[in-house]
Amino acid sequence: MGKSLVIIGNGQFPVTEYPVYKIRSADYIICCDGALGTFMRKRAGLGKTLPDVIIGDMDSLVPDVLAGIMDSVPEDERRTLEKRLVHIEEQENNDQTKAFIYAMENFKDIDAIHIVGATGLREDHTIGNMSLLMEYTRMYDLDSLGITIDMISDYSTIFPIKDSISLTIGKGRNISIFSPDNSLKIKSQGLIWPVDNVVFDNWWKASLNRASENEIKLTFNHPSIALIVLE
Repeated sequence: MGKSLVIIGNGQFPVTEYPVYKIRSADYIICCDGALGTFMRKRAGLGKTLPDVIIGDMDSLVPDVLAGIMDSVPEDERRTLEKRLVHIEEQENNDQTKAFIYAMENFKDIDAIHIVGATGLREDHTIGNMSLLMEYTRMYDLDSLGITIDMISDYSTIFPIKDSISLTIGKGRNISIFSPDNSLKIKSQGLIWPVDNVVFDNWWKASLNRASENEIKLTFNHPSIALIVLE
């Protein structure tokens, strides 16, 4: 069985049990640079000591902020943190994507990636980070590698899909479906409002739905990309 890795972003840090449990039980932790301070303040309650990697362009971890964090920890932890800083200056990818790529290239024993702290605080970052989940499935064939990826907050679980799928989500659970592909048609079973005739040409088109059965089925007319948001 593979190991789990959590990427912590600099958004709204979770407080509810499920996402916090994912952090506590993770085998590896990667902090995007601006999230390091929050992680260090909360680490006692997470049962963790230090993140395995701190990565990013360091625009949110300016020298004064970093110095304050370093001054607050013992010398041995300071040395460890310094060794785990990964500074990537390029601006083609945001820090979440840099963390994802680093995870894929350096942690070969993982089978699950959970992203927390990627939503909230700023709507533009939230939308961008959520949509990037679909890009990650294009960057790496995660299905063939046996690696799952999701984004977890206090309010939802979000994950990408690439083709037809059956999901056991529980009757009455709220679900939204998003896709950037306006040629995609999805035939649905188990939803209160079928999405068979939806044209995915705007974000709201298949949002705010609800499961009418414990299991739902989504059948794609062709392999594509979509995002599932479960409450």
